[in-house]
Amino acid sequence: MATKPLGAITRGTTNPNRLRRVDNYLAFRCGERLRAASTPLVVDLGYGATPITAIELRERLATAVRPDIAVVGLEIDPVRVAAARPFADPPRLEFRRGGFELTGLRPTVVRAFNVLRQYAENEVAAAWRTMTATGAVLVEGTCDELGRIATWTVVEDGLPQSLTLSARLSDLDHPATFAERLPKALIHHNVPGHPVHELLTSFGAAWEASATPFGPRQRWLATVDRFRSVWPVLDGPARWRRGELTVPWPVT
Repeated sequence: MATKPLGAITRGTTNPNRLRRVDNYLAFRCGERLRAASTPLVVDLGYGATPITAIELRERLATAVRPDIAVVGLEIDPVRVAAARPFADPPRLEFRRGGFELTGLRPTVVRAFNVLRQYAENEVAAAWRTMTATGAVLVEGTCDELGRIATWTVVEDGLPQSLTLSARLSDLDHPATFAERLPKALIHHNVPGHPVHELLTSFGAAWEASATPFGPRQRWLATVDRFRSVWPVLDGPARWRRGELTVPWPVT
């Protein structure tokens, strides 16, 4: 008897290129792990009403990391799985019915975007543990409908490691915008007295103090430079220039 997938059907809305930012980060953050794997497998959990983000993930990783990477898209809704299967290209791209238990797969990396946002906060930790139980690295987060604003966390062995804020800088009016897209584990903690609120407030103050006539990227870089004089910031200028800011999870 087949095991019932863990989770619930979510809204499933998606758009082409919506997850381009996190896909590029995933290639950077998990590239070495994927290159070292004997059979690199990435699970796209909850790809939505259409398979476009799973298709794009496979294409991006094949170009940026290694051409033989396999991607399996998992959805709880059997109707979505059936609609996606005509786009499969086995063994490099497949679609199956499944949830947090990953249908017995042992992936190297799991991407779960705009999924846990639709669950209760007290369900997040258990989902993280389940998705990383076989040793996979989980990249979990949320973004707006067009992927212009996104945040995500990297989870290993059920424990969050970092928080990333990412924006299309030409559209960013203020870092306060990130508050609306925080991962489920943090969004309800964005109130005075909580670390993530202090972090966003500090980053917003750095932004306000870094106005420049040279465009949004230069303002972002000046903001990150000012912010990291007070807060720990990971990665380096190559990532910051992409409109990313990553901090260790403990400061959130």
